[in-house]
Amino acid sequence: MSTATIAKPQAKPGKGGRRMSLPVILLIIAGVLVLTSIVRLISGADGITSTGQMSTALRLAVPIGLAGLGGLWAERAGVVNIGLEGMMVLGTWFGAWAGYQWGPWTGVAFGIIGGALGGVLHAIATVTFKVNHIVSGVALNILALGTTRYLSKFTFEDAPQGSSKQSPPIESLGTFDIPGLSGWLETLNDKHWFLVSDIAGLVGGLVTNLSPLTVVAVALVPATWWVLWRTAFGLRLRSCGENPVAAESLGVNVYKYKYIAVIVSGGFAGLGGAFLSIVASNVYLDGQTAGRGYIGLAAMIFGNWMPGGLALGAGLFGYTDSLNLRGGTTNVHALILLLAILLVIGAAYLAWKKKYVSAVVTLVISALMFLWYTSVDEVPRQVVSAAPYVVTLLVLSLSAQRLRMPKADGLPYYKGQGK
Repeated sequence: MSTATIAKPQAKPGKGGRRMSLPVILLIIAGVLVLTSIVRLISGADGITSTGQMSTALRLAVPIGLAGLGGLWAERAGVVNIGLEGMMVLGTWFGAWAGYQWGPWTGVAFGIIGGALGGVLHAIATVTFKVNHIVSGVALNILALGTTRYLSKFTFEDAPQGSSKQSPPIESLGTFDIPGLSGWLETLNDKHWFLVSDIAGLVGGLVTNLSPLTVVAVALVPATWWVLWRTAFGLRLRSCGENPVAAESLGVNVYKYKYIAVIVSGGFAGLGGAFLSIVASNVYLDGQTAGRGYIGLAAMIFGNWMPGGLALGAGLFGYTDSLNLRGGTTNVHALILLLAILLVIGAAYLAWKKKYVSAVVTLVISALMFLWYTSVDEVPRQVVSAAPYVVTLLVLSLSAQRLRMPKADGLPYYKGQGK
């Protein structure tokens, strides 16, 4: 069979489903940067674009992005993977268990294996036995949580500096800066100049205090795009998520590609879990994932099942999560002003589209945000803690009209059903 004979599935979304072009996306990002810089100058919250804030955001975005990549692989092959959270949990435990005994890189490898084992279970349930994908994913999450808690009592409880809910400390992978560039960008960021310092803070956070595993994780985003969109293997895999009957008629082993996709999905999620226990905190902790598997799935949906959009979503969620660690109440207060301005722009756009009711509602919400900003100096700590989850719901609701999932995503497939 010639790969060229497999027609690339072409979506025909409605008007609301058209994808934005790269220049438009870059223009939007530039506009948000300008508005953020203006808000920083007005509010005096220099921390919202500081190098430290961006570096922390990157570190917190990595496990979310890896979980999202896992979801992308599975769903592009037609398997909904709600079990990402459980696969991440397995990755945290396996990574810590091997890491404290044989070193951090061995822990990373075992974390991937642990997540991949979860992928095998999910593939068996959904592909072979046709279990509902949501039911299988939820069951896997519960199984992973219970299994790791049970195993921790027998492996970590009697270990030095360990307990039934915590592993012994794991040796660090170390961090590094880009020589010359990191220091120069941090100095530029400290000047607090309009826009220039904000860009310096953003770029500086990407080249400062980096873990080697962070570099690997970031590289996996373009690698995933190349494999899935520029190789014959990726074309066959995506055809299984769009039209498995047509793919099988052209000689594609649909079951095999679904299995591969879900196992790779688990490996990515397991790597995200290993990152949490080895890089982010240096120990395994019970409940360490804290719902990041679900947020990774949300980042994937926000990114419209594309690696680039997924990375943007993970960065956004990582940034809001980092507010809990660095000047949260002050920075979130400033971001309320930014959100109010964005809502005004959104209302103007809706009015231009002649959606007057939506425009008025958006404008009223913006006015309430302005009122909130002017009436308080700092927001409650509870608002900061809830910010990542609020942002998750907000961006999904705003982007819902532009989404197009793979056509056969979540649908059971029986070998030979097209005959």
